[in-house]
Formats: sequence, structure tokens, C-alpha cells
Amino acid sequence: MFKKILIANRGEIALRVICACRELGIKTVAVWSEADEHSLHVRFADEDVCIGPPRSAESYLHVPAIISAAEITGADAIHPGYGFLSESAYLAEVCEACHIKFIGPSPSVIRLMGEKSRARRAMKKAGVSTLPGSDGPVETEEDAQLIAADLGFPVIIKASNGGGGRGMRIVRSGNELSQALRTAQREAQAAFGIGDVYLEKYLEAPRHIEVQILGDEHGHVVHLGERECSVQRRHQKLIEEAPSAVITEKQRKALGKMVVDAATAVGYSSAGTFEFLMDAQNNLYFIEANTRLQVEHGVTELVTGIDIVKEQIRIAAGEPLSFTQEDVRIDGHAIECRVNAENPDTFAPSPGRVDAFSLPGGPGIRVDTFVHAEAVVPPNYDSLIAKVMSHGRTRAEAIARMRRALEMTVIEGIETSVPMHLKILADEDFQQARISTAFMERFLAAPKPSATTPVTPPAA
Repeated sequence: MFKKILIANRGEIALRVICACRELGIKTVAVWSEADEHSLHVRFADEDVCIGPPRSAESYLHVPAIISAAEITGADAIHPGYGFLSESAYLAEVCEACHIKFIGPSPSVIRLMGEKSRARRAMKKAGVSTLPGSDGPVETEEDAQLIAADLGFPVIIKASNGGGGRGMRIVRSGNELSQALRTAQREAQAAFGIGDVYLEKYLEAPRHIEVQILGDEHGHVVHLGERECSVQRRHQKLIEEAPSAVITEKQRKALGKMVVDAATAVGYSSAGTFEFLMDAQNNLYFIEANTRLQVEHGVTELVTGIDIVKEQIRIAAGEPLSFTQEDVRIDGHAIECRVNAENPDTFAPSPGRVDAFSLPGGPGIRVDTFVHAEAVVPPNYDSLIAKVMSHGRTRAEAIARMRRALEMTVIEGIETSVPMHLKILADEDFQQARISTAFMERFLAAPKPSATTPVTPPAA
């Protein structure tokens, strides 16, 4: 087992990794930019190193600074968390060259799955259903027009590298294609350093389903069931839950086996997520794989009782998985609300000093956060400040517990997305699991129900 792990990240995910390391008896090193000097991950790590100014490119994305911090502190492994360098094959390769263990998949697998057009081909070869689309990156407008005509409109243009909605455009007619292609290529280049894009058939209002896997370095791969992440705005997830309300046990087993077989075929180890879109006929189509820990991993931990981060660390240390597929059980239902520092109506960022902060616990509630009273939420990074998770025997009980927790939340000094989450939780379509990736478009356009609208009580 490792003696010391450097966490190449910040905020709540850095604290999450610190918690896992403490339980495993492993020392930790926090890295921080000048904007995060007083952050909790710096306080609770065993050692800390400043790696640069607030700008991400000069700190959390600066590989030489991170490797130097690992070397001077004697860290024998690096956990990248999510975001920043978590899916960087380059960082994984540098770690390998420096004899530092990268806690994630091998560089070759990261590179394969990170290039989405290559990943699509690999999944098709492994027998996974994919959306019709281009075989590789589309470079010219003429090629795009031919492919789109063959697929039939609407189509979607996606960046070959990266995600989060950047480098992505929906195109509903040939007249829109030229400008959309150029815009997507520019966005992809700016966001990921590579302007390659590809085309897929666009599904109207699908559900977003993802499967959590863990694989060790001895060839064992298991799945931990699925999550549903359909409630999202501009391709950014707002609420996630596990399991999906529409996936049957038979479907879960079939989907899980398909993903496990595909992950095994590409030699996958560590934690990972395979993402799918589900159409109105309940057909599932692979869209991408994330070779890292997901923001929403906690809801899977709540329904399975498996600590995904500790398993990640054990896997990287060369240990076999501590359980088999037969040991995995889905118990109840879990929901996560991403609490962001932003205006709940306009979604404008709201950084600043937090004057008061209280997120209650109670039965079935878990909170992952780096915020506390008098903390400063910097304007330099993602606006996520807390993940509030609820767990209940049923989906209705999980909703009721989430509403209770958010109604008792106190955050003063900055605006947050809590009021928006309460309105979503009160929405009848959400309560009845009538959701899709088009849910927020309808929700934002409709008159808002009161956040105190009674929710159907859970069955006894």
C-alpha cells in the first residue's frame, strides 16, 4: 500500500480523497493555488505545497508543478480527483516516467477513451450499441454535409476530446451546419487544445444513463449498477440519482454485463463510468466513457455500500478488488443535488465570502463540501460548493429527505442553487420520474410551483 498520496485537485473532491486516505492509514499532500491557501483541503492534509497563482493553467493544470510537489514531499502516488488533469494521459505518462503511481487507468486506455470517436469504434467492436455517426473526426464542411444527410437531421456535433457541453452543437438543418461546425471546432480547440469534432444522430429528449465500473490490474471488472443524470442544463448535470427509476433488474444485469465485457476488452482498471442515452423505446446507446471518478459517485456508494475511492486506491496499489459481482447489491434509492454558488434564476456565478453556513444531517443525508462559515468561494474555478445526497428505502423517501435537508440549509453571503433544487424536487414530473435531458428546458419555461408544495409521502 502507498505511504503518501498527493491529491492533484481542490475543493470537496480533495477532501473526499483525504477521508479515504485517512481510513486507509495513508499520509496526504494537498496542493493549492494562491486562491485556496485557506481552503479546508489544505488544513486537513498532512502536508501542503503551493503550486502557483489562481489561474488554473499556472497551478492545478500545471503538470511540472504537480510532479515537483510530489517529488519534494516524497509522495509515491497521485490521485487526480475529477476535472483538471483527471483524464490527462500526459500526466499519467509523466507519473510513470517519474516512478509515481497515477491513481487511474493506464495512459493508453485514457487516451483511447478520451478520444470519443476512437472510443465509439472500440465500443462497437466490443459489441456495445452506439448512436449512428461519423467514423472519426470531421474536418471539412463537405464531409459534414454528406454525413449529416446520411444520418438525417437533427444531428449533434461533439468535441472528440473533453466534455461538459463545450465543443457541442445541435444542428437541425443543412443551413445551420457550416457555422455550427466552425463554432464547435473553435470551442473544442480553446477548451481542450484539440479542435477535432465528430457527428452523431441527435436524440430528442433522451434519458442520460451511466454505469459505474471498477476494474483491478488482475483482469477483474465489476459494475455497481447505473445512475440517471437526465436533469441537466446545457449538458451540465444538476441532479443525479441511483438507481434509475426506469431500468428493470433484467435490463440492469444485461447493461452491466455489456459494460463489463467492453471494459475488459480494452484492459480497463480503476474506477470509470460508461455513459448512454436512452430513447423513447428504452434502447440504450453508448456516448462516452469517463476514465476518472465522477462528481456523482456518492449516490452509487450510498446504494451499494462500496467506497469507490478506497477501491481506486487499493487497485492502484496492485491489490485485487475486495468483492465480486455477486457481492454487489442495490439497496434503496439515492439522490444528489449539486449546490452551486450561483444565482438560482439567472445561473450567474456568485463567488464571495460565506457569512453563515449550515447544512443539516439527519437520517439518510450525506454532504460533501469544502465550504464553512467565513470561507471564501473564489471566482477562478467551478461554482460547485457542496454535494447534498439523500438515501431512502424508496425514491419518494429519498426525495422527501432531500427536500427536508435543503429546506433546513443556511448559506448566507453568496447566492446558491438551493432554491432552484427545491422547485425541481416539488415538480410533479420529477416526482413521477418523468424526466429527460429536455426536462430543464420545459421546467425553466413553465410557471414555478412553490418549493413548499407537499410531496407524496413514502410508502411505509
